[in-house]
Amino acid sequence: MENEVNTEKTVYIIECKDYSQVEIKLAELIEMMGGMERFIKPGQRVALKPNLLSAADSGKTVTTHPSIITATGNILRKVTDNIVIAESPGSGYNYDKKTLEKTYRICGMEDAAKSAGIELNYDTSFETVSHPSGRLVKRFEIITPIRQCDCYINLCKLKTHGLMYMSGAVKNIFGVIPGRSKPGYHSTMTSNDLFAGVLLDLATLVPPKLTIVDAVIGMEGDGPFSGEPRQVGLLLASEDMLSLDIVLSEMMGIPVDNNPLLAEAKKRNMFPSCLDDVHVVGMDKKELRIKGFKLPASYSSQRKNEISRGGFLMGLVKRSYTVEPKIIKSKCTACGACVKACPRDAIDIVDKCSVIDKKACIRCYCCHEMCQYNAIKLHQSLLYKIVNGRNHHPGNSRRKSA
Repeated sequence: MENEVNTEKTVYIIECKDYSQVEIKLAELIEMMGGMERFIKPGQRVALKPNLLSAADSGKTVTTHPSIITATGNILRKVTDNIVIAESPGSGYNYDKKTLEKTYRICGMEDAAKSAGIELNYDTSFETVSHPSGRLVKRFEIITPIRQCDCYINLCKLKTHGLMYMSGAVKNIFGVIPGRSKPGYHSTMTSNDLFAGVLLDLATLVPPKLTIVDAVIGMEGDGPFSGEPRQVGLLLASEDMLSLDIVLSEMMGIPVDNNPLLAEAKKRNMFPSCLDDVHVVGMDKKELRIKGFKLPASYSSQRKNEISRGGFLMGLVKRSYTVEPKIIKSKCTACGACVKACPRDAIDIVDKCSVIDKKACIRCYCCHEMCQYNAIKLHQSLLYKIVNGRNHHPGNSRRKSA
């Protein structure tokens, strides 16, 4: 049975040293997979779903680079000319035309769409979709262009993430949920393993036809917005999001059992469950690991959720064993994005500066994710540092960045 699904559980990788090579290298990568015709039928309506967390210049590596969009559009147009770019930016923003216009313009999507001859979505409606087989969530609100397309291509960015440690293939599809609906999931699913369950439920409801990873320049450190650019020099693609995330997790140096998403998938007996289950084409598995890749300050070598369930004594230290968001007053502009993003209304603007109610804070890091001014840092407690060590660089890193 495993051999029968092996073609689907394959990750294809090609070297791409800079964005000037994307047009050629992505075409080669898709040919390695058997050509775009393998995934898309002539005339189909296809949505391109990039990572457009916020209106950030592509040089900040926060979003999927526009060259990826252009190249994908150009390849697709040989099969169909019915293509649209669709995304709902992060939870701190309303899902409206004004937000989309600003995000598209600053992220380079307007130029990418024009260059490739494809549409930009401005329809901000959404549908409530029943999901009876969902483990945690039985209905999701899904943006209309994703619902109305025949299929979509997931165009994610290799980045770190405060809550989930890694933003990859599965995490990227959270953008099919309209912006202001997103905080509700953080409010009710208050730990990273529960939120991982939400993402896996969503992935089974709206799986993409193909996922392409922009790992030419990724993000390390305190992503998904405030991290640092990291040259990786790769493009990756697969039909299977879980396979891709296993490979990306290995690249970053996060063991499967300590990656909230992959650990939850393993509990659900989803396949593949480890790197041995994934067929990799284009690179030796032993060379995947990126040397000295910096993980977010929130990353724990000890699963926080396991510690929190460790009985009475562990319950006493739960609040001490944490990474909490802290406001840097000198950088705060009182823009209010963190206030809108907080699922528990734990942030207010006081004297032209954001203030976090520590008792109400659930450590979801949505505020950190949405702050465009690096005014919120992830602060490690002393106990956290003692348990995890002062840095999160993988000790057995092998592959140097390109």
